[in-house]
Amino acid sequence: MARAQTQSSRAEQSDAGGDARETVRAARILAADDQPHILEAIELLLRPEGFVVDTAKSPAAVRESLASEFYDAVLIDLNYTRDTTSGQEGLDLLSQIVSFDSNLPVIVMTAWGNVRLAVEAMRRGARDFIQKPWENERLLAIIRTQVELHRALQRTQQLEAEARLLRAEGAPDFIASAPAMQPVLQTMARIGPSDANVLVTGEHGTGKEVVARTLHILSSRASMPMVAVNTGALPEGTFESELFGHVKGAFTDARTDRIGRFELADNGTIFLDEIGNVPMRQQAKLLRVLETGEIERVGSSRTKRVSVRVISATNSDLGAAIAAGLFREDLLFRLNTVEIHLPALRERREDIPALAAHFLARYAQRYRVQVRGFAPAAMQTMMQYAWPGNVRELEHTLERAVLMAHGDDLQVSDLGLNLQRPQGQNLEELSIEEVESILVRKALQRFHGNVSQAAEALGLSRGALYRRMERYGL
Repeated sequence: MARAQTQSSRAEQSDAGGDARETVRAARILAADDQPHILEAIELLLRPEGFVVDTAKSPAAVRESLASEFYDAVLIDLNYTRDTTSGQEGLDLLSQIVSFDSNLPVIVMTAWGNVRLAVEAMRRGARDFIQKPWENERLLAIIRTQVELHRALQRTQQLEAEARLLRAEGAPDFIASAPAMQPVLQTMARIGPSDANVLVTGEHGTGKEVVARTLHILSSRASMPMVAVNTGALPEGTFESELFGHVKGAFTDARTDRIGRFELADNGTIFLDEIGNVPMRQQAKLLRVLETGEIERVGSSRTKRVSVRVISATNSDLGAAIAAGLFREDLLFRLNTVEIHLPALRERREDIPALAAHFLARYAQRYRVQVRGFAPAAMQTMMQYAWPGNVRELEHTLERAVLMAHGDDLQVSDLGLNLQRPQGQNLEELSIEEVESILVRKALQRFHGNVSQAAEALGLSRGALYRRMERYGL
């Protein structure tokens, strides 16, 4: 999990963070060459000029660095130990970098430079070309120019993405002005238009699916479907059939062919909710699809390729799950190219008035109730309440309050929050629903949000527990 958190932190601290941080963040350069003395010379040249320099001695090391760090430019040799003259190994690496991030400036260099290699490198997406031994001033000028162009492009794309985030047609309502939500907005604006896999983390009810739908709307896949599936609630026996489909006769109840969720999401986005509760045996099958992009319907030997962006979500601590042997680390690496962590509602109380007003308007219109706003005491109560069920609990509270309202403004009594915080009441005074709500909350807290373990402790199936969580705004 440390890798996921580091990536999320880097994304939040990137150019998308705004002009204030732009002025203090040093440009990070990745330099690749199989000769240690070349890498040392690059470091000695760039570091005194204020650049942060990472080095790699092979194409594999370059790919690994790009998967775990954000760079402002990449400087690569065209020849490596496997092939020291043709430049083919470097050209192939160049193509891979461009396909990974077409905006990332790549400068190529070789001691065997010629017109053919220079033309081919530029055709494949290199921004500039330099021959070894280089002139220091020329190399510095090239790198400075490319970094400036890259940052200007990033800033432009960020502003465009933020505008789409606010005005995107079909996007779900996304209310977030609290300081704690700004890193979320910045990361969404930056990675929304990409095809990067995203892991959305946070407590139950924080709005993970809203983030997923917004990312889909911001992407180039917006015209194609987004298919949501609660993977944690799928029975193990039907997991493969639901995700990958089946053919007629594959098992007893397979009376017809069925298309799976991945196939339905082809060229679009699939949202895998509660990914932390997928059993280990099924994780291996999910990993294979993410690695190869290929699926096989249950009962069929025919392979079909799908192009799917994967956005997943969990409230579980996947790092702890990996340590306990309950989650595959290689699957986590496939899921969390970027991680977005959503703060709990108690950590973004500044958004409560706007969220409450939004839900009030929604349900007043739906139920045709004339409710205008909130009594001051009601708003104060909402601002002070802990909201263990987060935004989902707030929404359910406002829906109930609209139905129970006695006047034009919602009162404290309409909110019913005293019934949702019954710790000070005797057990005999509570309804069956209130007791059940307490038990469900405590079980989830005890197992740190792991639905499977909580369900087992309560003697429920995962599906039954999910239904109760939905009922009680958890």
